[in-house]
Amino acid sequence: MIPMISALHLVALAAIGLTAHGDRSDLLISEFPDNTYGAWKATGTAFRRGPASGALLPKLEIQNALDDKVISSEIEDDGPTGTLTSPKFKIDRRFIAFRIGGGNYEHSTCLDLLIDGKVVATATGRRSDRLSPSSWDVTRWQGQTAQIRAVDQETGDWGHINVDHIIQTDKPEQTPFVKMPLYHEALRPQFHFTARQWTHNFPEPGMRQEGWINDLNGLIYYDGEYHLFAQRWAKCWLHAVSKDLIHWTELEPAFWEESEGSGVQSGTCVVDYQNTSGLAKDKAHPAMVAFWSRFDNKSQCICYSLDHGRTWTHYPGNPMFEKPERDPKVFWHAPSKHWVMIMYGEGKYHVLTSPDLLHWNDQHHPIADSYECPDFFELPIHGDPNNKKWVLIQGNGNYSIGTFNGTEFKEETGRRACDVGPNFYATQSWANTDTGDGRRIQVAWMRAPEFPNMPFNQQISFPCELTLRKTADGLRIFRQPIRELDSLCASPKTWKDHPLKIGESIKLQAEGKCYRIKAEVEISEGAKLTFNLRGEHVTLTSRSLESGHPAATVQTRVHTVEILLDLGSIEAYVNGGEISSTRFALPKEEGLSVKAEVGTATIRTMTIERVKSMWPKTVRS
Repeated sequence: MIPMISALHLVALAAIGLTAHGDRSDLLISEFPDNTYGAWKATGTAFRRGPASGALLPKLEIQNALDDKVISSEIEDDGPTGTLTSPKFKIDRRFIAFRIGGGNYEHSTCLDLLIDGKVVATATGRRSDRLSPSSWDVTRWQGQTAQIRAVDQETGDWGHINVDHIIQTDKPEQTPFVKMPLYHEALRPQFHFTARQWTHNFPEPGMRQEGWINDLNGLIYYDGEYHLFAQRWAKCWLHAVSKDLIHWTELEPAFWEESEGSGVQSGTCVVDYQNTSGLAKDKAHPAMVAFWSRFDNKSQCICYSLDHGRTWTHYPGNPMFEKPERDPKVFWHAPSKHWVMIMYGEGKYHVLTSPDLLHWNDQHHPIADSYECPDFFELPIHGDPNNKKWVLIQGNGNYSIGTFNGTEFKEETGRRACDVGPNFYATQSWANTDTGDGRRIQVAWMRAPEFPNMPFNQQISFPCELTLRKTADGLRIFRQPIRELDSLCASPKTWKDHPLKIGESIKLQAEGKCYRIKAEVEISEGAKLTFNLRGEHVTLTSRSLESGHPAATVQTRVHTVEILLDLGSIEAYVNGGEISSTRFALPKEEGLSVKAEVGTATIRTMTIERVKSMWPKTVRS
């Protein structure tokens, strides 16, 4: 039985020992006696207008402020950039607490804690101007001298930071995470990938990195291993490997930024089998080559590995070239016998080609109205290897289908959503699978709010196989959970030929706390079939799916549904993946049921199975 969230909060508060230091009063750090930042030092123009106060707060839609003087880089909109740094102070309480809002850019709209000028803790907003309470546990730095720095280096959408009521305290409004057994924390997803923490000597010996994960990078299959890379605050590429896409081993981060603040952003990984780059000694031991951009969004760089991704070397010729773009997607185009790079810049994808991965030429065939983090590959229509189309998927999950001759992509369809859920972002798929079983397997960053009081943050969607099928509305991508999930499922309970009258429901009792539900259904016109999943809902009509978003319609009648329920997510797939919804969802209550509303429905078959944990029972943290 899964514990309620309120109980988790109580456990977290007890574990962190908030009453250990009695009633020491709070120490206010962000004290501004007039309409200026006083002794705080500003660079750039983002903070030149001073704190936001009075009537300016509702004008900027800043909510939940405790003080009337909020640190804000939003007063002159999202264009200005700069930093604001506090005077030095001595750490004399267990926590530094604050309320924060604004953009969620990991490096460029953030609040930093500095010790000896080095960033040791950081926080961002959540793309909201409602200030949310947050805190850092600073016990390890007691007695040391510190500074607070507000950063705004972002000029795009949500390119600002708002911070209020920075204090030293022994009783923070929102506590940091509680340490628990690795991979078995109270809210750790049990069959979705989440990251661990790593101690690394960058940028400071012994610095503890938060268990954050964001944009997926360089997914590739090589010699029997699936490699998963992802950003952590654009400071490094996280790295995990798997033989089956289910059980993951997280390795040390593959590589880190070259210097403090230079950044290592999203990109691609390829295997240079023919040693076109000359980075390997011979073709028998090819290089894995990772492509990425620095924070300046113009310096295009690579790292390479000669030992199946276990160690990485920064290319001494970085940057290979400078071009005002980022998020390189690289692959070998066999008919043209050259490498292709798709890069995002200025609202377009640009097509570059290279004979050797090191020297690149722009083909001047941009793809307009594009949106960062491209994925680009061929798919057979109905599995026919002699009838393929190219699929271009943008970072927001929208895809289009067309032809590609090695230098130019011609779209033949409009753009549709791969997934209609609210937390499907920066999606990527594994390349080089033609050296394995050939499936195109896709995952996405489930960009969402935080897991409260947990030592990890964000998760990856469950791997899905992509297929291209003809429908009455043209070619469409279908997404289905990979077959390997069967290995985790156990203790099935089945219903057959069960009619439901209006208002009638079935309780779905099962063992465990993570589940897969599969059903064949008939839903009368105008009726709704609603799955209540611990207080969250998936609703079907005869022609639509609703799961944390406005209803999405199907071309034919809804006849099947598959639902994956983990501790922090709900994923629903209708009609074999004709439409799918991926979303973050924490349990609100206990209990599972399905109910007919407005009209009648029939459950032709339905199975609920417990999904076992993919994590090992014990792991060295």
